[in-house]
Amino acid sequence: MGIRETEEYKKMSPYMATGLAEGFEEGTEAEILAAWQYLVDTGMAWKLQGWFGRQAMALLEAGIIEPKEAKNGAEGNARGRIQRA
Repeated sequence: MGIRETEEYKKMSPYMATGLAEGFEEGTEAEILAAWQYLVDTGMAWKLQGWFGRQAMALLEAGIIEPKEAKNGAEGNARGRIQRA
């Protein structure tokens, strides 16, 4: 099961995702990963302060979270940096 199918992801909000990612909200590892996936999927990772974008890119490059799915079914993120073979 991918992160997007988890209950943690499905109940995520912008406030909770930001809080979990930054650490001012406590959560499980699953909740924190869901938060990062949510921030990438919504584009918030690229709109918040620079640290969020850099951390999101590190998680994407490590394969810990997945790129945002494009509307045409192709994978990519807001900046188009991640491509899978």
